[in-house]
Amino acid sequence: MTKIEKLLEAIILGCKENDRQSQKELYSNFYSYAMSICLRYTGGEADAVEVLNDGFLKVFKNIEKFDATKPFKPWLRRILVNACIDHIKKNAKHNHLADISEAQVEETDQVAPDHNMDYEEILEKIGQLSPAYRAVFNLYVIDGYKHHEIAEQLGITTSTSKANLTRAKAALRSLLSQEVYNYG
Repeated sequence: MTKIEKLLEAIILGCKENDRQSQKELYSNFYSYAMSICLRYTGGEADAVEVLNDGFLKVFKNIEKFDATKPFKPWLRRILVNACIDHIKKNAKHNHLADISEAQVEETDQVAPDHNMDYEEILEKIGQLSPAYRAVFNLYVIDGYKHHEIAEQLGITTSTSKANLTRAKAALRSLLSQEVYNYG
C-alpha cells in the first residue's frame, strides 16, 4: 500500500468516526474532482456547489457503507452523479424533461471541427446545453450509462433519452461551429 493510499485510509477511518478534521481533509482532497463532476451536470457554479455539498453530506452519512477493499473515487463519483440526478429531478419542472419521443430527430454524419479547447472551455460549452440535454449527454457519453438506465434515473422514456442525446450532440456541434466561425 502506498503512502497516499494509507493516508486516504486513515482519513476515511476518521470520517467513519465522525472526526471533523478528517471530513475536512476528505472534502479538501476531493473538492476539485467532485466539483468537475457537479459542474458537468448542473452547468452553473452556484448549483454545482449546492450539489457538491449535498453529495459530500451523503458521503459522510454513508461512509460506513464504503468497502475499503475497493477504490474510493468510483464510490464517490457514483454518489455525486446520483446527487446530480436528484438535483435534476428536483428541478425537473424547470428543466423541460418532457417526453419528446414523438419528435423527428435527424442523424448527421457531420464531423465536429478540430479544436484546441481546454477542459474549462469544453465544460462551458456543455453547460450551455439545456438541463435535459446536458444530463443525458453526461450520463451516456461521459459516465457510460445505457439509455434504459438513463430513462429510469431521470423518469423519462428510453426514446426520449436517445432523442435528447442526438439533440445534445447536434447542439454541441452547433456551439463548436459558432466557436470556429467567431475565432477561426
